[in-house]
Amino acid sequence: MKIVAIIEARTGSSRLPGKVLLECNNKSMIERLLIRLQSVDLFDDIIVATTKNSLDDRFVELLNSLGIKYFRGDEENVFDRVIKCAEFTGAQVIVEISGDCPIIDPKIIKEMIKLFLSTDVDYLSNCETPTYPLGMAVEIISLEALKKSYSMTTSKLDREHVTLHIRKNPSIFKILNVTAPENLYHPELSVTLDEPSDFTVISNVIHYLEPLDSLFDCEQIINFLIENPQIAKLNSSVIRKGDT
Repeated sequence: MKIVAIIEARTGSSRLPGKVLLECNNKSMIERLLIRLQSVDLFDDIIVATTKNSLDDRFVELLNSLGIKYFRGDEENVFDRVIKCAEFTGAQVIVEISGDCPIIDPKIIKEMIKLFLSTDVDYLSNCETPTYPLGMAVEIISLEALKKSYSMTTSKLDREHVTLHIRKNPSIFKILNVTAPENLYHPELSVTLDEPSDFTVISNVIHYLEPLDSLFDCEQIINFLIENPQIAKLNSSVIRKGDT
């Protein structure tokens, strides 16, 4: 089966505009995410699913300069954008990663892919019930299940949140959620990129850990934030937008 990483990313965020283009140590957030995904040897392809909005023209210019594939689709109907992006690459299995996760752990992604391939499920995630730090979210779906889901709903909310309809219908789709192991069980911590305070936290993590290990992992991030509670506290009060 062709396994493709699809990164949902755009620059028109209301809370932190242009967040995927923000730089730390001379690398943008999207570059950091791409480097991490490129270290996962189970991917047949990596592509960014962005929008046709002119606001994303600059983003696309950066992707072109990096030699990264992209697909431009509907801004509001993210569901349709992801399906068309998958079809564009010939994907059979989609590993959906948000552009909000610039320092996601490649080891977690690899473990999730192996689990998906070894189990008979339509949808596998580690974020339906949060147990990992925010910013480590991985969702894996077969294109077949995704297209079936799309044909069953016209809800605006479902079209905005790609896997919501699948997650709401466990009687129709085979669903499995992965719980973090004890050493990574820290849902109170966040390295997701939603607001300015998140960028401050992520930047601190990068500045400290990157000189030690260019692909620092989730456990190293957790240890750093526990040892530096004043940094972890910077974004602890952020109210995250849900999909309901």
